[in-house]
Amino acid sequence: MLLTDNDLQSIWLTLRLAGIVTVILFLVGTPIAWWLARTRSHWKGPVGAVVALPLVLPPSVLGFYLLVTMGPNGPVGQLTQALGIGLLPFTFWGLVVASVFYSLPFMVQPVQNAFE
Repeated sequence: MLLTDNDLQSIWLTLRLAGIVTVILFLVGTPIAWWLARTRSHWKGPVGAVVALPLVLPPSVLGFYLLVTMGPNGPVGQLTQALGIGLLPFTFWGLVVASVFYSLPFMVQPVQNAFE
C-alpha cells in the first residue's frame, strides 16, 4: 500500500479542517463583507482593520498572540475553561479558530469588493 495509516489520518484531518473552516468563513465572512460594503458607520474602519490584521502580522506573531489569547491566562482561555470546554491551544478546535482568523481577510475582502 502506498499510504500508511498516518498518511490517511493526515489527509482526513486536512480535509475535515478545510471543510469546517470553509463553512464557518462562508457563514461569518459573507455578512461581514456585506456590512463593510454597505455601511456608513464609523465602525467600518476599525472592523476592516481587525479583519485585515492577519495580512499585516507575520504568521509567527499571529500564532503567538493566538496562543496567549487562548491559553490558560488569556481571555478566551479563561472563558472556555469557565464554560467547561477546556483550553483550545494544540487541539483540533483551536486549529479551526486559528485557521478561521488567519483566512478571514481572504474571504471578506474579495466578497466585499464584489458587493461594492
